[in-house]
Amino acid sequence: MTALLIKSKRYADDRGWFSETYRLDGLTDVGISNVFRQDNHSFSVKAGTLRGIHFQNEPYVQAKLVRCTRGRIYDVAVDLRSGSPTFLKWVATELSAENGHQLFVPGGYGHGFLTLEANCEVQYKVDAYYSAESDAGVRWDDSAIGIIWPFAEQGLPAVTLSDKDGKLPFVGDIQLDFHYDGCPLLPLN
Repeated sequence: MTALLIKSKRYADDRGWFSETYRLDGLTDVGISNVFRQDNHSFSVKAGTLRGIHFQNEPYVQAKLVRCTRGRIYDVAVDLRSGSPTFLKWVATELSAENGHQLFVPGGYGHGFLTLEANCEVQYKVDAYYSAESDAGVRWDDSAIGIIWPFAEQGLPAVTLSDKDGKLPFVGDIQLDFHYDGCPLLPLN
């Protein structure tokens, strides 16, 4: 499976808008058959807060369906599946409360985001429960991955990281056991 950008339709009138943010048959229509088991919600006070690059190892590998419900984020998915022709390649998109877009991040991918403004809230569904023993990640600034974070173009201050994220290993210093399923990472639509 590849990362997918989901553009939920909004029905607007003079009161505001309405949108279906999760509809199983709509996701199934685009190839997402995951059963989501847990919802997560994060709040970041400062612009320039970076969370990631996170993933969970077996047996609790997680796929995520991510959306920003307040503010704007630069959301990133990294292919960490050994044998994939797009191994260590990444895609990114802006998710915001205004655009209502969501990013599906399959299992076997790392995920992270950068807040583009203060007071951002991000909500996401995962298809496996959180497991501290399976929790893992790689550095956000690993040159082997080469993510281009939009600090300068967004006029952001220095990055704000958790202690945990600041100590994540480089991808070359860990063993990745995700297997390629025959579907490379594709550009987001």
